[in-house]
Amino acid sequence: MSGLAFGNVMAAAARNYQKEMLANDKAQTTSTANEEFDLDELMDDPELEKLHADRIAALKKEAEKRQTLKQQGHGEYREVSEGDFLGQVTGSEKVICHFYHREFYRCKIMDKHLKSLAPRHMDTKFIKLDAENAPFFVTKLGVKTLPCVILFRKGIATDRVVGFQDLGAKDDFTTMTLEKLLVKKGIINERKCEENDEEDNGGGRNSRRVRSSINHDSDSD
Repeated sequence: MSGLAFGNVMAAAARNYQKEMLANDKAQTTSTANEEFDLDELMDDPELEKLHADRIAALKKEAEKRQTLKQQGHGEYREVSEGDFLGQVTGSEKVICHFYHREFYRCKIMDKHLKSLAPRHMDTKFIKLDAENAPFFVTKLGVKTLPCVILFRKGIATDRVVGFQDLGAKDDFTTMTLEKLLVKKGIINERKCEENDEEDNGGGRNSRRVRSSINHDSDSD
């Protein structure tokens, strides 16, 4: 009798276990169906569709803006001639122009940093002008020390960075140091995600003070 009773208990336990498993399977199936239903409802939500459409439109507008700026010469650091200079600085709202001399070491350092910054700040045009080949604008803008970076807003020179005095008065300043100075001067916008640009620039020559004629007989600062 005890063996029969034990068998009945085991049979009952087996039936209960089977019922529990079936119940769990059903609950899981129902939950999945509900999730799919909720997802479908979410995809049909008019507010969500509007947000999605607005986002797509914003991305499209930004892409069109970037394309227009690229056509205007933004996004790269380019050399321009004296004949093109006026059109370049008046053709964009914000322009950074580096007046440089090919043989000045510090001009090459400034070149390196501006070339690095140009692709990161599409709203501002980055150009450079050989001071020796642009005597008219050198005189007109009062360029006396190289490197000289002049900042233009709507074609008007509003500020400048002369030599490395505002950059720690040393040759090994970083791209970020120059970037922060230009942000402070309002010619570029502060980036949301700052990157470390700890670039070493060796050498120890000083900025060169140049005469308005821009010849090779220049005095050191």
